Amino acid sequence: MSIDVRDEAAGFVAKWRTRWPEWALAMVFVPAAQRDVVEAWFSLLQELSDAAWAGSDPTPGLAKLAWWQEELAGWEKGARRHPLGAVLQPCQAPWRALGLALPTLRAMRDQDEHDSLPMASMPADGQAFAEAVAACEAALFAGRTVDAGAVAAVLATLAGEKALLVGAVGAAPIPGATAMTAQPGTRPRGIQLALLRARMAHPERAVPPLRALLAAWRAARRAA
Repeated sequence: MSIDVRDEAAGFVAKWRTRWPEWALAMVFVPAAQRDVVEAWFSLLQELSDAAWAGSDPTPGLAKLAWWQEELAGWEKGARRHPLGAVLQPCQAPWRALGLALPTLRAMRDQDEHDSLPMASMPADGQAFAEAVAACEAALFAGRTVDAGAVAAVLATLAGEKALLVGAVGAAPIPGATAMTAQPGTRPRGIQLALLRARMAHPERAVPPLRALLAAWRAARRAA
């Protein structure tokens, strides 16, 4: 029996949909069989990035990321506690590697804090996390073998989403912005990168429907 993402995971998916309403249109370019997983996957990544970057006090986020490391290790063993696991955990993906890479996501929070944070023992560029994300997406969405282009696309998306979350768009060049033309490893990643690029023009509001639809269509064609 298929699992409806609206059941246990509804609140987390709704939060992601609120932040990225453009996906209501863009989802038409994703195969129907993948749509629940796409929503749950990007909702998970949003939970992880919010824990890593949001708020002025890093302590709660560190605790959440430590919890997620344990949770993702459990997913690989067949156990789950978080509602999003009802959709994602049955999928065969390198969940433990994703959890182990969380320190590099957290280290992207602030370069100046890098040497003082308990979980920031890896480089601050998010490389290991981007590699783990690309590997998970290749497994979840039947993408190509992970290569430099796929990882660069994830890095560019992470950098842009971080800038949007902390309100840094336009304040300084976005790390990884030059990689926004990288070839994504999967169609969902390509669509997210295209929507992010469109959002950067006016980060205070969602991309207009026609522009969002066109950006998603072009990204889907490129990834096909």
